[in-house]
Amino acid sequence: MTARAPSPRSVAGWILRRPENLTETEQIRLKTVRTHCPELDALTRHVRSFAIMLADRKGECLPEWIAAVRQDDLPSLHTLAAGIDRDRDAVIAGLPLPWNSGVVEGHVNRIKTLKRQMFGRAGFDLLRKRVLLA
Repeated sequence: MTARAPSPRSVAGWILRRPENLTETEQIRLKTVRTHCPELDALTRHVRSFAIMLADRKGECLPEWIAAVRQDDLPSLHTLAAGIDRDRDAVIAGLPLPWNSGVVEGHVNRIKTLKRQMFGRAGFDLLRKRVLLA
């Protein structure tokens, strides 16, 4: 009897989580997947190196990361790298800074949630009152 293949969602979760937060079983299954699929192995390496670069705020490593991504046949990651490369100077300048827009994004998300809840039911005046009261 052969083992069932993991779902794409599971594999994505294993790749995106910190390696030390994976259970031993998850680490073994990810290692098996990486062994059988060279593209997922390359993707995992790039995602983890990008995460380390962000966590350590090392903007100077970005050009090397982009060059490494371009050497592998990963079209979706090429798209991300090209987008980052278009704003390379801004990204490199912003990476080492301790500030982020997390609070603002939280407020925007809250307002969008309120707007979606009211879709088709009320006008701008009621939305404005709900945002101000929330």
